[in-house]
Amino acid sequence: MDDTLPPDALLPDGTYDVFIVDADDAEPADGATTPGTMLDLTVTSGPHKAETLVLRSTTWLGDPIDLIGMPATLTVTLGVPSVRVDH
Repeated sequence: MDDTLPPDALLPDGTYDVFIVDADDAEPADGATTPGTMLDLTVTSGPHKAETLVLRSTTWLGDPIDLIGMPATLTVTLGVPSVRVDH
């Protein structure tokens, strides 16, 4: 198995427990009409524990103040991340 990541990969494909360190509203993406959300995340378990990353959601995830401090699940599939906030 080759663990070499492409230069633009955030993390290897998999599921990660993360913590939302910071959140902010983001301008709509190109061609979109609704704003997104910027998230600063820290991985909380496993071999990538303590790694941090910044993601931009193409959808608005809620009030940024309410998101800070929330646990979430980051899933990376074929190098593409998605986040589910664990309310």
